[in-house]
Amino acid sequence: MTASRRAFVGTLAFGLLTPAGGAFAATMTLRGTVSYRERIALPPGTIVEVKLLDVSLADAPARTIAETTASGARNPTRYVLRFDRAQIQPRRRYALQARILHRGQLLFINTSHHGIFDGGPEQTDIRVERVAGTPSPAPESSSSPVGRWLLEDIRQAGVIDRLQTVLEIAVDGRVSGSGGCNRMSGSARISGTRISFGPVAATQMACTPAAMDQEQKFFAGLRAVRRWRTDPARGKLALLDGSGRPIMTFSAM
Repeated sequence: MTASRRAFVGTLAFGLLTPAGGAFAATMTLRGTVSYRERIALPPGTIVEVKLLDVSLADAPARTIAETTASGARNPTRYVLRFDRAQIQPRRRYALQARILHRGQLLFINTSHHGIFDGGPEQTDIRVERVAGTPSPAPESSSSPVGRWLLEDIRQAGVIDRLQTVLEIAVDGRVSGSGGCNRMSGSARISGTRISFGPVAATQMACTPAAMDQEQKFFAGLRAVRRWRTDPARGKLALLDGSGRPIMTFSAM
């Protein structure tokens, strides 16, 4: 038995493939995720499509072995792809293709090869790239505090012109940005409309007294925040205290 054939058999037995029924069931399952780099939310009605393709013939279209779709797509989206094990042949080449579509329009597709059953790591976590020329999906900030924000006001006292205080909140809760003088990093816990910020780590650069004063007020404001509210039409984020009073207001960047 060749090395590639042994790898193929081992994959079926011990890899990410799992039987859907008994030990000798013909139906097998692949599990993974589809994700994209941009911090944008997908519009309602978007679907994620994943296909298992036979790509053995370079001069012919790929043949679809199995496919699955998931609606209400998020980033990342988990998928489960079931297929007939009998269709997988040891000397042929297979790959996964992922696409994100909205009302039939292609928004994202994977541009790198995701080989499968080839003796190497099974590339079931698929990164897709945005298709050039497609309209921008709505910013994630329209329905959550996730995004990149520019400070406009602290406790209704305004901010210094030309001093950029930036707050960036990632999907996984990581926080980064700038207090206006020093770079910062930290984390946030988000549950519904509740949000709280953990300790902030910042560089130790010295700036003008006015800039340092605003930065300290910004960091103190983060410690007091308990809720968030957005205004999607205006691209605004308000961070509030526990009583719902505004502490800081930001605009989307």
